[in-house]
Amino acid sequence: METYIFCHKVGDIDTWLKGHADRVRLFAPASNGFRTFQDTDDPNSIVIVIDTDDIEKLGAIINDPKNKHIKDLHTVLEPITMSVEVKL
Repeated sequence: METYIFCHKVGDIDTWLKGHADRVRLFAPASNGFRTFQDTDDPNSIVIVIDTDDIEKLGAIINDPKNKHIKDLHTVLEPITMSVEVKL
């Protein structure tokens, strides 16, 4: 299991927050759960911390054109950046 961090902005944080259950369902095939954070200086900038055993599947879900309507509904703005822990 690895932890990945995804950062992106949203057009409207209230709209995005209402979509939490959609994200739970969307990410479920590739994740055991995730945590959501909000930038303290920019309320429309969010971070999602996701634990997954299959980053390829998660990436496919995030980038699947069939899921674009969910991003649009939740006011997700590109780019979406991804970070992974550095193993020292």
